[in-house]
Amino acid sequence: MKLPEPQVAVLEAASATDAQTFSRLAEATDLPAETVAGAAFALEAEGLVTVTEETDETVTITDEGRDYAEDGLPEVRLYEAALEQGAAEESVEMGRIIGASGLGGPQVNIALSNFARKGYGSIDSGAVSVNPDANPDADPEATALAALIAGNSVEDSDVLSQLSRRDLVEVAESTIRSVRLTDAGVDALMAGVEVAETVGRLTTEMLTSGDWQDVEFAEYNVEADAEEYRGGKEHILRQTANRVKDVLVGMGFQEMEGPHADSEFWINDCLFMPQDHPARTHWDQFALDVPPMDNLPEALLERVHDAHLYGAGEDGEGYHSPWTEDVARAIDLRGHTTSLSMRYLSGHEVGELEKPSRHFSVEKVYRNDTLDPTHLLEFYQIEGWVMADDLSVRDLMGTFTEFYEQFGITDLEFKPHYNPYTEPSFELFGRHPETGEIIEIGNSGIFRREVLDPLGVECDVMAWGLALERLLMLMHGFEDIRDVHGTLCDLDLLRNVEVVY
Repeated sequence: MKLPEPQVAVLEAASATDAQTFSRLAEATDLPAETVAGAAFALEAEGLVTVTEETDETVTITDEGRDYAEDGLPEVRLYEAALEQGAAEESVEMGRIIGASGLGGPQVNIALSNFARKGYGSIDSGAVSVNPDANPDADPEATALAALIAGNSVEDSDVLSQLSRRDLVEVAESTIRSVRLTDAGVDALMAGVEVAETVGRLTTEMLTSGDWQDVEFAEYNVEADAEEYRGGKEHILRQTANRVKDVLVGMGFQEMEGPHADSEFWINDCLFMPQDHPARTHWDQFALDVPPMDNLPEALLERVHDAHLYGAGEDGEGYHSPWTEDVARAIDLRGHTTSLSMRYLSGHEVGELEKPSRHFSVEKVYRNDTLDPTHLLEFYQIEGWVMADDLSVRDLMGTFTEFYEQFGITDLEFKPHYNPYTEPSFELFGRHPETGEIIEIGNSGIFRREVLDPLGVECDVMAWGLALERLLMLMHGFEDIRDVHGTLCDLDLLRNVEVVY
């Protein structure tokens, strides 16, 4: 029997009694691993060897995981601090507990996002309550980290998956292939195997000289899987954002643009949000340590100041609460894109607008929220408004109906709501197609005169802020916003999801 040289080397190095891995055969034959693999599969096709496969899983603890194994998981430290502060008897302010826990930086958000998930307690309106029956000593993730540090294995795949999602361990899977001689392979070796000269392609020289008759041509497995190629593609969130823009442009809207970091004046003051409003604290928005904005329009600044103190119109009633230019000029990351609406409606951005006018934006906003399946620290908001005479809630509801019908969503619900800047106001809800759960997808209303009068707008303005990611959840049935956005996103889902337009 004549065989190519690599096949002869592998056949002679293989054993009928002990399975030899590809790596061991590569060492024994001094051949590259890929050459050994090709020879082994070719021999298997001839019935001379069998190739078996098994999966080997390697778990490596990361530096962050080692730190948590030594110091304790952030959520466990938060629980222990809450117990010490008496949160088992009554709710305790979150800031006090965080200070007592010694947590800082990103560990705070990590602790908050895992605290309720593990049943350690609940967080409501900035206050923490704990479950006194919880047992952090039996925390499966902490137990698994301790086992890995000690050099032991962890059998619970769900716990390993959770640790991997948190980047506390790295799980690597590898396929180990082994070769064993068959009876036919043993017979072939006993009968003698010769090395045949093999070539990969036919040349002109071989044809003219006749050498092609004396060589062995390499066989190609045309049924073998080709190497997987993953080309770049537009993220599903960006695809949806572009589709939203196309729909709104088709409805007669023009797009707005503006800064991500802006003054509190444009973000909150123009919206008639009092400067002592809870949503303007560091718990809800991100303040930047940069110089204040010095180019605010002075006349508008004065009118907004008067609206906050005294209201609008003869019967207006302001907040009578402290209002200072220092706060108005401070720079924050915008918590909503309504800051763009204020810039456009005031005429500051593109000049005075003529009614009727429709504008929108699909831009990123930033909020200091607790991470969960429907909340992130940064997300995309669909901002829109219509400026015209004699607008009503029916106009607003009709706009939503027309907009969401373009995405196949007709099951909408409306709920009256309070906003400092709109009256009347209502929240918008949609039904999740997979879970059947009703989820909030937006907020809207008619701007109050306290907002419009300082801006110099004499007609009505109806406005809204919708969540792009929640629209995506309704369109495709995603249950967790983090599957498509952020550091924990599901890459396989993003690569394979079908986008229908």
